[in-house]
Amino acid sequence: MIDLTGRVALVTGASRGIGKAIAAKLAARGAQVVAAARGENARPTADEITAAGGKAEAVALDVTESGAAEAAIAAVVAKHGRLDVLVNNAGITKDQLLLRMKRDDWDAVLGTNLTAAFALTQAALKPMLKARQGRIICISSVVGQSGNAGQANYAASKAGLIGFAKSVALEVASRGITVNVVAPGLIDTDMTRALTEGAHGDWAARIPLKRLGTPDDIASAVCFLASDEASYITGQVLAVNGGMYM
Repeated sequence: MIDLTGRVALVTGASRGIGKAIAAKLAARGAQVVAAARGENARPTADEITAAGGKAEAVALDVTESGAAEAAIAAVVAKHGRLDVLVNNAGITKDQLLLRMKRDDWDAVLGTNLTAAFALTQAALKPMLKARQGRIICISSVVGQSGNAGQANYAASKAGLIGFAKSVALEVASRGITVNVVAPGLIDTDMTRALTEGAHGDWAARIPLKRLGTPDDIASAVCFLASDEASYITGQVLAVNGGMYM
């Protein structure tokens, strides 16, 4: 079993879905988890983890707020003395065909999904470089690899994470820090449950494994990349999509 005992991990967008599953699985593997989301939204995640015997705390973090990333990282290091794992998971969608897409919707998606990862990663690298070790994991999407009509903003942000992670990986590899990407396919979350039953079946039919993924499928990939077992893997995209895009 992957052992993350003694590691400190910050997970953004940890209030539900994939982020919540990542936080829970990291904690189950022994990590001290800092679950981050807007307001008090991450509190239930932290409470569930501690009730199950894990170590977790909730922090309020609006990843789009100027200076918030730096403050959040500084607070984690001040309290725990280290930051070993950063999971850039926070993300939103504002779907629309490009000809109808508002500039505000483009800016909001890029700001939350990509620019926030830049700010958090930049802040996290300072303690990681000092420690000469660390794991940075960005949650992208199959859409960032294949594209999808009506999601030009979302696809651009998720594709941007891939180029971002590969570039940073080259910059920090010599200091023992790895930077990787997990690219989920269609995952069974609140967002996908909102699809009509027919659309849900249509999507599932496109997946060679003939099922939607689960948040735990993504969390397992993140735990692997955060572990010592993945110490020689960096700058890579781990597609967890059931064969939906190869």
